[in-house]
Amino acid sequence: MQIRLLDKYIFREVCLAFFFGICGTSAVFVGSGTLFRIAQYITEYGASFGSVVKMFIFSLPAIAIYTFPMSMLLAALLTFGRLSSSSEITAMKSCGVSFWRIAAPVIVLGVVVSIFSILFTEHVVPRANNAYENVIAYEIQGNAAPKSQDHIVIKEIKDGEMQRLMYARRYDAATETLEGVTLQSFEQGETKYVQDAAYAKWEGTQWTMYRGAIYEVSGGKSEHTMRFDKQVLPINAGPGRIVREQKKPEELTMKELRQQIELMRTQFVDTKKLETELYQRITIPMASLVFAVIGVPLGIQPTRSSSSRGIGLSLLIFFCYYVLMTLAGALGQSGALNPAYAVWLPNVVGLLVGAYLMREAAH
Repeated sequence: MQIRLLDKYIFREVCLAFFFGICGTSAVFVGSGTLFRIAQYITEYGASFGSVVKMFIFSLPAIAIYTFPMSMLLAALLTFGRLSSSSEITAMKSCGVSFWRIAAPVIVLGVVVSIFSILFTEHVVPRANNAYENVIAYEIQGNAAPKSQDHIVIKEIKDGEMQRLMYARRYDAATETLEGVTLQSFEQGETKYVQDAAYAKWEGTQWTMYRGAIYEVSGGKSEHTMRFDKQVLPINAGPGRIVREQKKPEELTMKELRQQIELMRTQFVDTKKLETELYQRITIPMASLVFAVIGVPLGIQPTRSSSSRGIGLSLLIFFCYYVLMTLAGALGQSGALNPAYAVWLPNVVGLLVGAYLMREAAH
């Protein structure tokens, strides 16, 4: 019973510090980046008050993904720093409670926050990012001319089933041309036809493909091939709509990222950037657990320490983690390291450091 009361006490203290951390770190992120970008749109495009409010709200989920780990670290440092400075940790140990048992509520909270963050990253953040970009494209920029863009993907879905899937290596806004076009047509979930073309040009009302071939597919193999000089591309969207419907990697769910990676691989396009984004959907949320493991032993001090020390230490640790994460991400995107290994590097290093600190604190 006493152990349960102890768990509840520590858990409550950590949760209070965690929510304080979310509010504080979110304010820092919003003030340092989001408000500046919003001010730019107000200055350049005269964004309305309603659009500004929407942008602000839709930007918060993406910010939360980074504030969760930082808040977890801050909560562990502040809570255990206070318990240590008030000699409560010493009292608990004198009653026969081990360090590992004292740290358990924080580690459990770190696991819970990490799992919640993964689900939040998959189901909330991409939709919020997409809504944010739509506000910019449709409400603020309005009828701005579409820009050139790489890796164009258009999906036609009917009754939950894929009908057509088009990929183009690039859209050239100056000539209104799609370069390196591949169109897959599906029946009952299976590929039936594949059309490849050197390019497709917008001719006022429709897209026309040039210098290509049509492949009939059966059993996963191409059976018949017919070449053409000119062929209508059965895509109804014009240049403006095509460009606006393209999603950035941060607007895609993990399932959509995997689909796009597979599609781009069939065209022999480098996918390391998308792979890095995909794996970071797991590693960044898992940082909450890593920081819980690091924060507990660092929070325990033999002498009294102020909360400002805990805040400063958490900022320093998070900065080091962010630098390592950025470096590892760059190594993954460049191909210097396998993206899967590169993005896990910061967490592995953090867990090793945390395990060492926990072991030292337990003695």
